[in-house]
Amino acid sequence: MPTRLLPDRILLPLIVACALFMENLDSTVLSTALPTIARDFGVSPINLKLALTSYLLTIAIFIPASGWLADRFGARTIFRLAIVTFTAGSICCGLSHSIGEIVASRILQGIGGAMMVPVGRLVILKSVEKSELVGALAWLTVPALIGPVIGPPLGGFITTYFEWRWIFWINVPIGVLGLILATLYIPDIRGEERVGFDYPGFVLSSFGIAGFVTGSTSLGLNLMPWPYVIGLLLTGGALLVAYVLYSRRIANPILDLSLFAIPSFRASVIGGLLFRIGIGAMPFLLPLMLQLGFGLSPFQSGSITFVSAIGAIAMKFVAPPLLRRFGFRTVLIANSVIAAIFIGMPAIFDLATPMHMITGLLFVGGFFRSLQFTSANALSFADVPQARMSRATSLTSVFQQLSMSIGVSVGAIALELSLAHTGGKITVETFHPAFIAIGLISMSSVFFFMKMPRNAGEEMSGRRLKPKPLAPDPVTAMRERA
Repeated sequence: MPTRLLPDRILLPLIVACALFMENLDSTVLSTALPTIARDFGVSPINLKLALTSYLLTIAIFIPASGWLADRFGARTIFRLAIVTFTAGSICCGLSHSIGEIVASRILQGIGGAMMVPVGRLVILKSVEKSELVGALAWLTVPALIGPVIGPPLGGFITTYFEWRWIFWINVPIGVLGLILATLYIPDIRGEERVGFDYPGFVLSSFGIAGFVTGSTSLGLNLMPWPYVIGLLLTGGALLVAYVLYSRRIANPILDLSLFAIPSFRASVIGGLLFRIGIGAMPFLLPLMLQLGFGLSPFQSGSITFVSAIGAIAMKFVAPPLLRRFGFRTVLIANSVIAAIFIGMPAIFDLATPMHMITGLLFVGGFFRSLQFTSANALSFADVPQARMSRATSLTSVFQQLSMSIGVSVGAIALELSLAHTGGKITVETFHPAFIAIGLISMSSVFFFMKMPRNAGEEMSGRRLKPKPLAPDPVTAMRERA
C-alpha cells in the first residue's frame, strides 16, 4: 500500500466522492440535454424519458444486493467493479444512436450506480473511527448537493457549445481517476461471516422498490397513463408488504429490517426520509420557478441555484464542532425547523424580490440543508455494530432512493393542483403552494428526532455528557466533618 498523503478520514471520502459526484452530475446534466438528444434521434422528448426512468429503476432493483456483494467479494473489488461498470455505461451512452441503445446503456450505468454509493459509504464506515465519521461523511454530502445544482448549467453549456455526447464522456476521466485511487488506497474489507444470498428476499424487495419508485416518480409528471401508475404503486406496495412478512422468518434477510430496533437508526432513517422529500423536490421545482416564473434562461437559473452548493461546502467545516458542542438530538431538532423554513422560503418570492436576496437566501438554505443531511446520515450508523454495517448501508440507501423519488412526485402533484386552480397559467405564484407543501413535510421530521435519547450518537459526535456526581463515601465524609 503506497504512502498516504492524507489521513483516511479525508482520503477515503474524497475517493468515494469522485464516484458520487460522477453519478449525481450525470443524472441532472442529462435532463437538460434531453430535447437535443431527442431531436438527433428523431423522437419526442417524452419518449426519451425512458432514459431517466430506466436508470432509476435499475438502481432500485440492485441496491439491496450491494451490501451482500461487498461482504462476500470485498468492498474494494465491488467498488472498483461499480466504477468500471458505470464508466462503461457512460461510454456506451455517448456512442448511442437510438432510444433502445441509450436505454440499454443507462441500465448498465444503473447497475454500477447501485453499487457505488452504498459500498463506498461502507468503506468509510468500516475504516474511519466513529469519533471522526461526522467530518468524513461531510465530504460525501458536498458532491451529493453540488451535482444537482451544477448539472443544469453544465448540461446547457455542453449542449450549446459542444456535442451532447460529451455529457457522458466527461465521466471517463473521473472514472479512471476514481479507479486508480480505489486500487491504491481502498482497503479490502470483507464480511466477518459468509451467508447465503437471499434470492426470495431479493426478488420481493427489489421489484417492490422498483414498482413503488417508478409509480411514485410518474405521479404528476404524466410519464404514463394513470391506471399504469396506480397498478405499479399497488404492485410495488404489495411486494414490499410481502417482503416485510417474509424477512421476519429468516436469519439473514437481504434488507435487515430489525435494524429499526436501534432508536438512533430508526429516528435518522424515518426522519431523514421525510426531510429528504423536500431536498428531492427542490432541484425539480426551483429551476422551473426561475425559468417559467421569472423568465430566466437555463444557464441563468443554474448560476443562481449554484450558490446553495457553496453553502453546502461551508457547512463541512461547521458540522463536527456543532455536533460536538450540542449533540445529534439538539442539532437535528433545531435544524429540522430552520432548514425546512428555508426549503419553503421560495413561497415568498415574487417578481419584485431582488435577485441578490434570492441568491442570499438560497446560499443560507444550502448550508442548513447540508447540515441536516450530514447529521442524519452520520446518526444512521452511530449505534450500528460493525458486523451489521453493510446491511445498514443497503437499507439507508433504499430509503434515500425512495425519499428522492417521492420528493419529485410531491412537488409535481402540488404544482399540477396549483395549475388546475389557476386555470393552467404559470406564474411565480403558481409555485408557492408546492414549496409550502414540501417545507411542511420536511419540518414534520422533527417529531422523529424528538423521540431520540439525549445521548444518541455521542461517541460519533465526540461529545460526552457529564456523569452524575457519585454519592460521597460515608467514611470520607465523617473524616471531613471531623
